[in-house]
Amino acid sequence: MVSKSQIKLITSLSQKKYRVQHQLFVAEGVKTIQELLNSSFELFLLFTTKPFNSDAKTEILITEKELQKISFQKSPNQALAVFKIPEPKPVPNDGLILALDSIRDPGNLGTIIRLCDWFGVTDLVCSETTTDCYNPKVVQASMGSLARVNLHYLHLENFIKEAKMPVYGAFMEGENVYQSRLPERAILVMGNEANGITNALQAVIPHKITIPRFGAIQATESLNVATAAAVLLSEFKRSTTGR
Repeated sequence: MVSKSQIKLITSLSQKKYRVQHQLFVAEGVKTIQELLNSSFELFLLFTTKPFNSDAKTEILITEKELQKISFQKSPNQALAVFKIPEPKPVPNDGLILALDSIRDPGNLGTIIRLCDWFGVTDLVCSETTTDCYNPKVVQASMGSLARVNLHYLHLENFIKEAKMPVYGAFMEGENVYQSRLPERAILVMGNEANGITNALQAVIPHKITIPRFGAIQATESLNVATAAAVLLSEFKRSTTGR
C-alpha cells in the first residue's frame, strides 16, 4: 500500500526544486528500473504490482490502481521506483565528451543520453540552463542509459575555456564534417533547439563543423538536435576507430 506521505513525496519529484531538496528522482517501467538497479544508483523506494527480481528491501507490492495514482505515465508499466541522486563526478580530460548548451526539451535530452550510451560517450556535460536529467520525462526517454552516462551540470563557457582538448561546435555554417579530420580526444558542443549555440560560447569554440544538406531544394532550416548529435557522434567514432 502507498501511504499519503509517499504519494506526496513522489508527486513533488515532478518538480526540480523538490528533486534537489530531497536528492531523489523517479524512474518508471521494468526495463529502466532494472538498468538502474544494476548500476551504482542507490534505490530509495520501489513500488511494483508484481514481485520484482531484486534484493530490494524497500520493495512494496501495490495494486494497478495505486500505481496509476502515483505514476507520471498515462499507461504505467508495472513498477515505479525512487532513486537517490548520486554525487557529481569530476569531468575527465580524455576521450570524446559531448556538451549541451541550453537543451530544453526533455525528450531530446533523454534521446541524447541514449546516443551517448550507444556511441560509448561516458560523459555528457550540460550548461546550467539545460533541462534537468532527473526530470521524469528525461529518465523515461533515456530508457535506462542514464545508468551508464555521467551527467555534469556546470558553467559551460568556463569549462570550454579551461578545456585541455580540442573543442568542436555544431553550426549551420562550418567545415563539412565528412571532410574533417576528427580527433579521438575532443569536446563536441551542441546548441539550443531554436537558437543554436549562444554567442558567448561561439566566441570560445575554435572548430566549427556542419552537417551538409544534400536535398535538391535545401529548404529545411535545420536538423533536430538529437538527430544532429547522432550524425556527428557517428562521424567522430567512425573517423577515430576506422569502423
